[in-house]
Amino acid sequence: MGIFSGNILKLIAAASMLLDHFGVLFFPKISIFRILGRIAFPIFAFFIAEGCRYTRDKRRYFLTVFSLGVLFQCVYAIVEETPYYGVLITFSLSILLAYALQWFKDCLFAGVKAWKSVLVGALFIALVAGVYALNRAFVIDYGFWGCLAPALVSLTNPPKNAPAWWGKFVDRSLVKLALLGGALVGIWLKTGYSLQVYSLFALPLLFLYSGKRGKWKMKYFFYIFYPAHLALLYGVWFLINL
Repeated sequence: MGIFSGNILKLIAAASMLLDHFGVLFFPKISIFRILGRIAFPIFAFFIAEGCRYTRDKRRYFLTVFSLGVLFQCVYAIVEETPYYGVLITFSLSILLAYALQWFKDCLFAGVKAWKSVLVGALFIALVAGVYALNRAFVIDYGFWGCLAPALVSLTNPPKNAPAWWGKFVDRSLVKLALLGGALVGIWLKTGYSLQVYSLFALPLLFLYSGKRGKWKMKYFFYIFYPAHLALLYGVWFLINL
């Protein structure tokens, strides 16, 4: 039985991200801040997959993440003058991949005609190829494997008319964490960033997930926290360096 609610785990991830970005700006030569910051992405990626599973309005979920990503990207482009695309863009692509994968699974188990399953499968493969091409053309946070991480976790989400064995063998926390761990290793190997290995320490925390959201409704807090904490840190940094 897990002991951490989703809110607690996302608060841990938010604190980790804050320490990471604080270290980047103010103490770039001290590794401990970057090490502590490695657990943020895996936790948020896991809950992006959970969001894709449980959201009542899939379109709204995608548009919320994507709109915030675009808004932040506009501000970031003005401040930094670089073509770097942040993690909200990464997660927007992840959500599209997860939705397409779920559609394909639904077709396979819902008894639809074979041609439709093949067509939807081809569309999913085309989307994966498109996300890969975007990552070759642009600098997107965490790269292709980062975009793939939530989609891999969502692979365990049950399709419509899921057979009984799906819940017993596929939709299990250990399977989810193994898939997420594989994506994290992919990010580590692709980037060659040695500290990325510490992202694997998020997996034991996620293993303690209770499966419950928590008492407080904090969804919009986490949406706003990412751009807000960066705006605050950059503001302090600019004041110090005037």
